[in-house]
Amino acid sequence: MIERNSFRRVSEMSLWFLLPISLPVFTLPGIWIIYTMALYNQHVCPVNNWVYNSSCETSLVLQSGSDLCCTLDNIPLISKCGGVPPESCWFSLLCSAASFLVTVIGLLRYAQLIHKESNNVLNIEGLFAGWLCAAGLMIVGNFQVDHAKVLHYVGAGLAFPASLLFVCVQTLLSYRAAETRRDFQTAHLRLTLTSLAFTTLILNILHCQGEHMPALLKLLKKLS
Repeated sequence: MIERNSFRRVSEMSLWFLLPISLPVFTLPGIWIIYTMALYNQHVCPVNNWVYNSSCETSLVLQSGSDLCCTLDNIPLISKCGGVPPESCWFSLLCSAASFLVTVIGLLRYAQLIHKESNNVLNIEGLFAGWLCAAGLMIVGNFQVDHAKVLHYVGAGLAFPASLLFVCVQTLLSYRAAETRRDFQTAHLRLTLTSLAFTTLILNILHCQGEHMPALLKLLKKLS
């Protein structure tokens, strides 16, 4: 009887692993759905378009045919795809749902490690980084780039570095809490994914649009 109850508790606890998996399972298709809506409504140009003009005689939404004239404002960045209704409504919903999932995942990860880690400072830092990322996602989704550019970039400035900090802290905690061979294999996998995330973030910073920095400087000028 005791063994059966223990097995039941283990089975119930093991279902929590579905929560972190649900984050990419729902957000990645959601991003493509938003892009498809923006493309259908001619708010952005296709991802396979590499020709962009400084200006066009007619706005993209009023053009017809397969030969479209695209400007830099029509690049299918996720912020641009979710900048105009009805895509902006779904973009806000997607970011809000992702923010909620990140908050819960960070809390569950903190609770998972709190009894293993003797020094809880690093664990608290991981929880704080996850919640900063969640706050940034909420700001990004509810302040679209075409209507509140400064706040949108502030949210992105919170979400992306905080998410990288979160995975870095979790990788370090994985090594410190590892006890079995499987634990170390999981830590190695997290280290690989963290390295890929760091490389991707650096490449995005190096290739970011020139309008990002003026927007941030404008915010700093207002705060000073």
